[in-house]
Amino acid sequence: MLETALDARVSPETLRKIESGRVATPAFPTIAAIADVLGLSLDAVWAEINQPECGVAPADSGRTAHEQLTS
Repeated sequence: MLETALDARVSPETLRKIESGRVATPAFPTIAAIADVLGLSLDAVWAEINQPECGVAPADSGRTAHEQLTS
């Protein structure tokens, strides 16, 4: 998590708060930076957060955007 936070230029505490839900609406540039570091498209992130349930893995990665964001 530390490496992801530093690569995205956000504090590790900010990333922890986003992961735990303590930041209900993180800033778009923050999400874009984290997605970029994780190799996720913003379309994949958007699709993931608009699913009623998590757990449907994309065919190319084997992991959902949510799983990548929270690992």
